[in-house]
Amino acid sequence: MATMNPIQFIQQVRAEVAKVVWPTRREVLLTTVMVFIMAALTAVFFALVDLAIRGGLQAILGAFS
Repeated sequence: MATMNPIQFIQQVRAEVAKVVWPTRREVLLTTVMVFIMAALTAVFFALVDLAIRGGLQAILGAFS
């Protein structure tokens, strides 16, 4: 790997950061809300699956006891 002058490195980093398209406040807010909604839906789904599996196992084990 070639060595680089620290000043050149900082200039290249600044040039790359200038190319970044930063999201707007609205986009960040909407994305954050969507993440919380999807996390809540996933939690509800797995809670229902857990209840179904627990009920099924209790029914199966109850039949043998």
